Amino acid sequence: MDTAAFRELLTPEGQELLGEIGVAGADERTLPAMVSRLRARHPADLVGAALTQARLRERGRAKFGADADRMYFTPQGLEQATRASVARHRARRFADRLPAGGRVLDLGCGIGGDLLARARTGVGGLGVELDPLTAEVARANLHAFGVAELADVHCGDATAQDTGGYAAVFADPGRRTSRGRVFDPDAYLPPLGTVLDLAGRVPGACVKVAPGIPHEAVPPGAEAEWISDGGEVKEAALWLGELAGGTPRRATLLRQDREPATLAADPALGPPPVAGWRRYLYEPDGAVVRAHLVAEAAALIDGALADPRIAYITSDVLRATPFARPYEILEVLPFGVKRVRAALRAQKAGTLTIMKRGFAGDVDRLRRDLRTDGPEARVLVLTRVGDAPTALICRTP
Repeated sequence: MDTAAFRELLTPEGQELLGEIGVAGADERTLPAMVSRLRARHPADLVGAALTQARLRERGRAKFGADADRMYFTPQGLEQATRASVARHRARRFADRLPAGGRVLDLGCGIGGDLLARARTGVGGLGVELDPLTAEVARANLHAFGVAELADVHCGDATAQDTGGYAAVFADPGRRTSRGRVFDPDAYLPPLGTVLDLAGRVPGACVKVAPGIPHEAVPPGAEAEWISDGGEVKEAALWLGELAGGTPRRATLLRQDREPATLAADPALGPPPVAGWRRYLYEPDGAVVRAHLVAEAAALIDGALADPRIAYITSDVLRATPFARPYEILEVLPFGVKRVRAALRAQKAGTLTIMKRGFAGDVDRLRRDLRTDGPEARVLVLTRVGDAPTALICRTP
């Protein structure tokens, strides 16, 4: 799909065609007959563009829910777009902290997910996107949700923008190349240093980064926030200037139909205590681990670490917390396939969930070797204490 074909989708004929296709374009069984029928009444390029959008909208529901049925995408733009729940979370901070009428310069806006989320909270701005087609798609998304008066999109080089007059910058540097994901911040497009220089020219800024960003790459004075959604770490962001909070690190857990839960670094806490296994094992959320906030999570449940290098917390207290999931420890034993299999059979284990941290074994092969077929559900945790591989047989309390 090129820019001209996409623009045709926005015409009355294109909109009628999109409505006719709906989600049926993703059904491979009826696709040949549909294509033949539509091409008899519409240009082939327009039919192809509409079918592409129908398929992308189907895929887009995983990130955007029902909004995907009104949005426009490119394949790469959908892949790199911020999940809607995360974009809404960030947009609330912009809306809460920017002065009334403060505008945001969005560098590398992609299909406009964050730009759209901010505009829907009343925060206007300008998105800048290098790829002409992606810029057209972002602009169409603003029109689709009736916020084009608040925000617009410009096709251009993010690094060449004048930041004057903007209250904040949002930047989402590219972290993918033809060879795959990029983990080195200096290899972002544009590099993180360049983005931070642009961000430093405005009162506040937010830079989207990879969850695996080294902590030493976080600039002084910034707040680094790791975000998980549904228990999975989705991304991280650096908040700068007037948008930064009073903590260097934060883990935020997005929860459906509930307010986000957030855990901030406590400078008064030292490393978590180390102790032997207690009654419960807690698995911290991935955002807590990425943010180096295991000590803060352990303090909430009177917990300790069995090994100072492994992010499993153990405690005698069963206490509800969104930041770690508890398991009741039934047995702790040195790892060995025969030994673990015998222990699982003694407990009549059947449905088996296997978790590991600091353990190098092949989980799929181990599952086949254990051959559990009993009536009880069990959780097998594979880890190490010191240099000793250790297995814990647990259940959900």
